Amino acid sequence: MARILLIDTSTAVLSVGISVDGTVVEERICTEARQQASLTAPLVKEVLDAQCMGVKDCDAVCVGSGPGSYTGLRVGVSTAKGLAFGAGKPLLAVGTLDILAQSVLCHSERSEESYIVPMIDARRMEVYTAVYSPAGERLTPIEAKVIDGESFADYLSAGPVLFVGDGALKCREVIRHPKAEFREAAPLARFMAPLAQKAYAEGRFENLAYFEPFYLKDFVATVSRKALW
Repeated sequence: MARILLIDTSTAVLSVGISVDGTVVEERICTEARQQASLTAPLVKEVLDAQCMGVKDCDAVCVGSGPGSYTGLRVGVSTAKGLAFGAGKPLLAVGTLDILAQSVLCHSERSEESYIVPMIDARRMEVYTAVYSPAGERLTPIEAKVIDGESFADYLSAGPVLFVGDGALKCREVIRHPKAEFREAAPLARFMAPLAQKAYAEGRFENLAYFEPFYLKDFVATVSRKALW
C-alpha cells in the first residue's frame, strides 16, 4: 500500500491531499489567490492530522512541477523538498499539464474528444499548453503559446478538441470553432493521485538536492504602479 502526500501550488488554486494506492483519501483546496506561501504548510498539516498521520507515515511526497506561477511553483517545490528531506522520503514530481489532462480522464461525463489541450493562464493571450491524446498521452512539446483565431486549427479540423484549465476560458472568445469545447479545471490532488502512484511504482524519484520546478519561461520582474510613499 503506497501512501503519498500530494502538493500542487502551480496555479491560483492551492491543493494538497493524501492518496492511498492512487486514490485520494483526504484533500484540501484553497481558491483564494496568492495564498500558497501562507497556507500550503497549514493545509498539509490538516490532511495529515485528518488521517492521523505524519509525513514519516507516507511512502513519498509528490509535487506539481509546472509550468505555472513562478512564485507558486517555488513555494510548492520548496515545501515538498523540505518535507521529503526531513522525513527521509522520496520526492516525486508530475507535470501540471499532465494533471489537467488527467482531470479529463477522471471526469464523470467524458466528451468524445479527438484531442485534449490543457491550458495554464500566462500573460495576456499567452498560455502554457501542449496537445494530448484522448488517453492522456502527450503528443507535442510543452510551450508558451500566444493564442489567436488560427491556433490549433489543424487539430480542430481533425475532430473535437477539449480545451481545459484556467487558460482555456480566456481563449473561448478567440478560438471560435464548432468542434472546440472549453472546460474549467484546476490541477487538484485528486487528479495528481494516479500519476503520482504510477511514478512511485516505476521508481521515478527526483534528486532532492538538484530538483527544480519546470518554469518554462524566465521570471519577469515588474514595477508596481502603486505609490510606495
